[in-house]
Formats: sequence, structure tokens, C-alpha cells
Amino acid sequence: MSQAGAPRPVAPPTRSPFSQRSFRFQWPSDLATSWAFEMETLLLAWFVLVETGSVVALTIFGALQFLGTLISPLYGVAGDRVGQRRVLLAMRGFYVVQAAVLAALVLTGNLGVVAVFVMAFLMGLVRPSDIGVRNALIGATMPAALMPRALGVERVSMDGARVVGALTGAGLVAWLGMGPAYLAVTCLYAASLLLAFGIREVPPDATGRARASPGAVWGEFAAGVGHARDNPALIALLALACLTNFAAYPLTGGLLPHVARDIYGLEQTGLGTLFACFSGGALMGSLLIGLGGVGPWPARLMLASAALWFALLLVYAWVAVAALGMVLLLLTGFLQSLCMVPLSVLILRITAPAFRGRVMGLRMLAIYGLPMGLLLAGIGIAWIGFAGTATLFAGFGLAATLYIAWRWRASLRAAEGLG
Repeated sequence: MSQAGAPRPVAPPTRSPFSQRSFRFQWPSDLATSWAFEMETLLLAWFVLVETGSVVALTIFGALQFLGTLISPLYGVAGDRVGQRRVLLAMRGFYVVQAAVLAALVLTGNLGVVAVFVMAFLMGLVRPSDIGVRNALIGATMPAALMPRALGVERVSMDGARVVGALTGAGLVAWLGMGPAYLAVTCLYAASLLLAFGIREVPPDATGRARASPGAVWGEFAAGVGHARDNPALIALLALACLTNFAAYPLTGGLLPHVARDIYGLEQTGLGTLFACFSGGALMGSLLIGLGGVGPWPARLMLASAALWFALLLVYAWVAVAALGMVLLLLTGFLQSLCMVPLSVLILRITAPAFRGRVMGLRMLAIYGLPMGLLLAGIGIAWIGFAGTATLFAGFGLAATLYIAWRWRASLRAAEGLG
């Protein structure tokens, strides 16, 4: 029997990140951007491979798209200064312009390999920082209790878009040609930009920053580096991010056109299927985390998944049958989600809010391992073939993962206790 003065029960808080207005706009905006990224990368990578017939040219194209990781920390500084939303809007406005230029070149018959390399370089100044800005914006707009699920759902949008983007890009080219396919890419970027205007973020405290000098910008960046340096768990997380980008992603990303054509004997639609298999596995992993979170031991989940990821890549290196390769790509995609989503959750969890943008910028700087890995892999393939090169990369990645797990085990366990 209730008493008149008894307190009313408090309704349990919602467990959905979509309860936040900003996320209801950011999620579809990010989805459209990811979809366009995948379509654009597939279209241009296949164009370069067909036009040049060179795996080295293919790896150069892939590497150019990630040169901007060297300035990713500056995007973090900008986000901490003026707000992540403003930085995101500027980036997505750039995507619309560059896609429209490429669509015009395709439709007028003026697209060449040099033009693709130039645009890949310009894209590479901006695109590598997109994920970091997205995640920092989620950290700035999402309650802490909902952050792991929000990052899981965000990863679902990326991985789902990769599946759809890979299949759609290949299908549109086969059906309508490259010109209409690139117009579709431009429309996706435009939709992403319009949706991003609906995001709302509490602006950062701009006191004393409006007239900051370039020296102050570098001072803020140095402060972000110092914050990471003083936290051993952050060092471990950034080291693992760099390792996976150097030794894992080149094998299942930038080199897939070479694997599809020269090892499996597939055409462009087959390449789209390979991309979709990896992304489909990643989608399943992201859905699992989006529904259930990262659990009480995210660091251990991350490290175990990374070790299994590299172990499967050792098998993938020697597979010459397309069907088996697709199965392995599905499994490696699943494991990479179980590795990378907890990694992002831990970074945002242990980073002080004032340094969130800069630390995520450092996280994006770790992507610089990818172009380095691509270039070295291209040289290695020319010397010893894909199987030998992939074995060296995967073996190094597995050994380095085990070292990270041993070297920073205490700090990572302490980070788990912050959840």
C-alpha cells in the first residue's frame, strides 16, 4: 500500500542514442557520407587499376587518400576551439565540391589518372579526419551512459554503408556508366551536408581563443599530446590503432582490387562483392556492440579480437579461391569491429572532455600507418608476391598486438574500471 508522501518512482533513462536530437541528424548524415566514401573509393580505385595495370599505382592512389592524417590533430584543435559541428560542416561542404568536379570531368570525358591522383591528394587532406570529428561530436553531444551504444550504432552506419556502397557503386557503373554513378556520389554528399545542419552542439568556451595566434594553436596541440603521453592507456590504444592501420587494413582494403583481379580473376562486380563481404562482417560486429555494448572488459575484447584478426589474415594471405577468401573477409570484418569500437569507446572514456578533439585527432594521425603500409605492401608484392607480403604484415601485426597486451596490461585494466 503506497503512502501519500512516498516519492514517485523515477522512470528509467532511455537506452537509445536516438533519444538525442543531434544524433537523429548526425546518424543519417554520417550514413550518407560513408556510403559516398565507399562508392567513390571503389570507382576511382578500379579506374586507376584498369588505366595503368599497375598495383604500385593502385597503392599510390590509396596512400594519397590518407596523407591528410598528418594534419588530423589540427582538426582536433579546431574542433576544441570552434566546435566539432562547424568543422564537420566545412568538411562535408568540401566533399560536395570535389565530387561535383570529378563528376564533371567524367561526364565530359576528361577524367585521367593524373586528375584522379590530384583529387585523391586533396581528398586525403580532409577525409581521414572525418571519423575522428564524428566521434568527438558524439562525445560532445551524447550522455556518457549512451556513448558506447552511440558509437556502436555509428559504426553500424559506416559498415552498412560500406556494404551498400560497394555493391551500389559496382552495380551503377555496370548499369549506367561511371558518369551517372558519380552524380549519385555527389547527391549523397549533398544530402549529408544538409542533414548536418540539424546537429546541435553546445559551443566550447571561446574565452581568450578568438584572437589566438598560430603559436597558440600549436601550444594547444602540444597540450593534447602531453595529455596522451601522460596516460599510458591512451598510448597503448593509439599504438594499436596505428598497428592495425599499418598491417591489417591495407590487406583487406586498398589491395582488394589487386586481389580481386589478379588472384581471384574477378571483374568489378566481384570486387564490389569482396568489399561487401568484409563490410558485412564488420556490420555484424557493430550490430552486436550496438545492441549489447562493449561489456565489462572492453580492453580485453579489443586485444583478443585484434589477435584473432591478424591470425585470420595469415590464412587469408595464402587463399587463392574467391569463395573461401570471401568467408575470411567476412570473419576479419567481424573481428575488426570487435576491436575498433571498444578502442574508440576507451579513448573517449579516459580522455578529459577539454582534450577530446585533440586526442581524437591523434587517433586519426594513427591512420598514417595505412598509406605507409600500402606503399610498402605494393613494393613487397612486386618483389615476393601477395602471399609472402601479406604473411609478413599479418605476422608482424600479431606479434606487436601481443606485445601491446603485455606491455600495457595494467593500464588497460585500470581503464576498464572507469566504465
